[in-house]
Amino acid sequence: MDNKRLAHLCGNLDGNLRQIESALGVSLVRRQEMFRITGPKAAAERVAKLLDTLYERARRALSPETLQLALVEAASELAAQPRSRKARAARVAAPAKAGDAAEPLVLRTRRADLAGRTPRQHEYLRHILSHDITFGLGPAGTGKTYLAVACAVDALERNSVQRIVLTRPAVEAGERLGFLPGDLNQKVDPYLRPLYDALYDLMGFDRVTKAFEKGLLEVAPLAFMRGRTLTNAFVILDEAQNTTPEQMKMFLTRIGFGSKCVVTGDPSQVDLPKSVTSGLVDAERVLAKVKGIAMTHFTSADVVRHPLVARIVEAYEARTAALSKSKGGAA
Repeated sequence: MDNKRLAHLCGNLDGNLRQIESALGVSLVRRQEMFRITGPKAAAERVAKLLDTLYERARRALSPETLQLALVEAASELAAQPRSRKARAARVAAPAKAGDAAEPLVLRTRRADLAGRTPRQHEYLRHILSHDITFGLGPAGTGKTYLAVACAVDALERNSVQRIVLTRPAVEAGERLGFLPGDLNQKVDPYLRPLYDALYDLMGFDRVTKAFEKGLLEVAPLAFMRGRTLTNAFVILDEAQNTTPEQMKMFLTRIGFGSKCVVTGDPSQVDLPKSVTSGLVDAERVLAKVKGIAMTHFTSADVVRHPLVARIVEAYEARTAALSKSKGGAA
């Protein structure tokens, strides 16, 4: 066993091992190159597999992102496993279906390792590939926007669409857009920056620049969509919780032939005035049973950022649930 790889696997003062213990509910004891894993059988087997995988990647120090994504994936696999023997036997006996989560979805982007990390992310990707309009709803850090942009880049690479159009509503999160310096483009640019960042990561700076010059990429505020018909395009509306119902209807009716649309947003982070209904929340109710539209609802279990992000989301969800319960009791 390579001692350098082993050191990278374990982390500083075995910090990586402590994270694995916390995330997967096991106890890890290391004696030189030997590991003793104590815990439920399924968890112990998954941790053993995870250690092998991380060791193969540990030619250099494991980044926090690499470790966290691996932990999210392992935890999701454990959660998806049937607990009873009868349920396990039924799953083994059942034939695999086309498009099943186990079937790998290969996307053509600069990130060769890009894939869904949780069952809902796999479901989201399948929905995008099989539906003309897909909604991704859920908390921050669940990959809603990033995976949508990855699917858009993949569609462009395969010539399934002629261009990518990315848009966001320019709504202030407790700030005032008018007081920002510069012209209109400079004022709205900060709102669109996360979309640029995803494009740079998935395509590279030079390719993104050339794609803009050729008209293959367009990033614009939602207000610029009115009156247009978007044909043969992959269109993404991000931060859709900050649209009004009228804006949402306007956007969805821009879609033309040969186009695919993805709408992403977090209904718990609406920056509109309290008297204004969120277009995303409204669309979730109105379009729930419309054929050809898919909706994926993410939870804190799908967060693939720092582990504290998932705990923060859970804490806020618990408070919201408690407040709703107290109001119901008072009524």
